[in-house]
Amino acid sequence: MKYVSTRGGAEPQQFCDILLGGLAPDGGLYLPEEYPQVAERLAEWRTLSYAELAFEILSLYVDDISAADLKAICDKTYTAQTYRWSRNAGKAADIVPLTALTPEFHLLELSNGPTLAFKDMAMQLLGNLFEYVLDRRGETINILGATSGDTGSAAEYAMRGKHNVRVFMLSPKGRMSAFQRAQMYSLQDANIFNIAVRGMFDDAQDIVKAVSNDAEFKARYKIGAVNSINWARVMAQIVYYFKGYFEATRSNAEEVAFCVPSGNFGNICAGHIARMMGLPIARLVLATNENDVLDEFFRSGVYRPRATAETHVTSSPSMDISRASNFERFIFDLVGRDAAIVRQLWRKVDAGNSFSLADGPLAARLPDYGFVSGCSSHADRLATIRDVWQRYGLMIDTHTADGVKVAREHCVAGVPMIVLETAQAVKFAETIREALGRDPVRPAELEGLENLPQRVEVVDATVDQVKRIISREC
Repeated sequence: MKYVSTRGGAEPQQFCDILLGGLAPDGGLYLPEEYPQVAERLAEWRTLSYAELAFEILSLYVDDISAADLKAICDKTYTAQTYRWSRNAGKAADIVPLTALTPEFHLLELSNGPTLAFKDMAMQLLGNLFEYVLDRRGETINILGATSGDTGSAAEYAMRGKHNVRVFMLSPKGRMSAFQRAQMYSLQDANIFNIAVRGMFDDAQDIVKAVSNDAEFKARYKIGAVNSINWARVMAQIVYYFKGYFEATRSNAEEVAFCVPSGNFGNICAGHIARMMGLPIARLVLATNENDVLDEFFRSGVYRPRATAETHVTSSPSMDISRASNFERFIFDLVGRDAAIVRQLWRKVDAGNSFSLADGPLAARLPDYGFVSGCSSHADRLATIRDVWQRYGLMIDTHTADGVKVAREHCVAGVPMIVLETAQAVKFAETIREALGRDPVRPAELEGLENLPQRVEVVDATVDQVKRIISREC
């Protein structure tokens, strides 16, 4: 399997090369040359464990790691001990347990990993893949990433203590919850460097892209990526769409819908790819918060990224994003993988402008991909958290609440709706207290996390300052 850039200016690469490289040299994102078709394999996959299913799916995309080694990596990654924080302890071994609120409305638990967020599902795999490939090649890597909340802690917990790996993680100063900040900044591992930038997530993400596009600096300091611009992140997330489908259905003739809280389009991009592979997904329901750039596109055909000053600070902060990095991958498929069109559209985006696909043949293609969307407000979030708690005795986080709210607007009789649970409620205690008048439950091992000493360097949102830190520490 070879990988191509969405902008068409990079030579096709194998998996291990793009794993370490992140962005393509032309500024595009990597995707496989084609999506494997698996409809005929669903029956044999239905009864597999999560680790076994991960191996089967990843094997379709990774042919430069031996089958035995890839299986060992999957077995090492997806264990009940690592994903042990399920609300239903008896189902921890399922890795991603399905909770039925009604016979046709489900939550898929993705937040049982070490940082209580769905990002662990891919990041733990990424850490093990990095270590394997670097050891095999005798190389080192300096990971540069940006986080709006959960990516940073998931990456740091996956990479802490890994030899040949340093992590430089950018986050927007004061824009994450106290729990999220404590998860990251309290780590004292020598290979972890937290950098808080004065600005929004989009500013941090722009710095990561700018550094990655500086070919000389990237090569000198061996810069890699763990954000969802890295294909391996998206690839790993494909697995739980298949697992969720098998848990919610009895036969492979059934269809389901998935609702995905989305800011950067990475999580739902994995669902799009699962659907392209042949998983029977009737609808992909995209849920945003007040930062509704993606909802606006799927309603109007206009992609209009916002300036930093226009980005809302919300109670579902991991989606406080106004330029969705992974959206380029979907557009690449939408335009028939015509890289020239993608380059033309992203010249506008990179210049701070919008583009419209509302008129012409591309607008007619959009319904073929199964997307619908909606948005949620702070008041919606509070009402949904209260409702789910009162009806079902389940405490959900703010992002999952956005998903439940929007999913309810797009239910179709006879089609199971699966909402991807993105994090545990404890990560957003302030809003839970506002909604329910009580503190969220947290694992006993994480009591007092916010009181631990924290280590973080605060800088202006400039490329040069971040480069200086990397140069100093390497």
